[in-house]
Amino acid sequence: MAKVRAALIQANANMPKEAAIVKHEKLIGQAAEKGAQVTCLQEIFFGPYFPAEQDIKWYDTAEPDDGPTVKRMQALAKKHKMVLVVPFYEEAQTGVYYNTAVVIENDGTVVGKYRKTHIPHVGPCFWEKFYFKPGNLGYPVWDTSVGRVGILICYDRHFPEPARALGLKGAQLVFNPSATVKSLSRYLWELEQPAHAVANGYWIGAINRVGVEKPLNEAQFYGSSYFCDPRGRIIGKASETEDEVLVCDLDLDMNREVRNTWQFLRDRRPESYEELVRELP
Repeated sequence: MAKVRAALIQANANMPKEAAIVKHEKLIGQAAEKGAQVTCLQEIFFGPYFPAEQDIKWYDTAEPDDGPTVKRMQALAKKHKMVLVVPFYEEAQTGVYYNTAVVIENDGTVVGKYRKTHIPHVGPCFWEKFYFKPGNLGYPVWDTSVGRVGILICYDRHFPEPARALGLKGAQLVFNPSATVKSLSRYLWELEQPAHAVANGYWIGAINRVGVEKPLNEAQFYGSSYFCDPRGRIIGKASETEDEVLVCDLDLDMNREVRNTWQFLRDRRPESYEELVRELP
């Protein structure tokens, strides 16, 4: 049986960047103590969710993909012999920024990165277009020591097309690091992603942060990070309010079983889907 022990880390990050990094280094250590072979952090893990306001000061928190934070995570991945998925604020060049996640193999090498594709810009607290260009790397899937891994970041989860793209590329485990507050999307949190899981026959690890942060102030992140299996069943879930390292054992052989049972990929009719990719007038 192809079983993988996976971890999700949810935490309050209402603190300076260095303090948030140190906090997560300790939480990664806890995941390692629990035997995690792969761990994913929350969206832009090293500080508060700053797109709640529009202020150029936050540009200074961005780093290149070979910057000091990624290097620290590479060292941790190697130390713990663990695959790490690390979402961070990427500076591709001066004035060009992305909402990015890197995948680091258990020997410390970076195997690839994903840039958030769908960028929300809606009031009163999601001004992401002020900070991020839309991703331009497509929907990659990477072969790792824990299987074929894909990533969607936060708002990407509301769109079925990227979830299907990862399924068609053979993803076995998809992570969705997020920063989501109690609002219109709360009831969707445990609806959309289990549906993606069963429609595409893969595991999903959904991560959200917890607590109240500046500049959001009164809005509360509701945690509730979870794993769901390829049948769409939630098999492990974190609290709504507390920092937590959620660890679950995932049976990747279930992917094949579910796909062979439902045959959704066999029965696709891509020749009839032209309208899905037409530009709106």
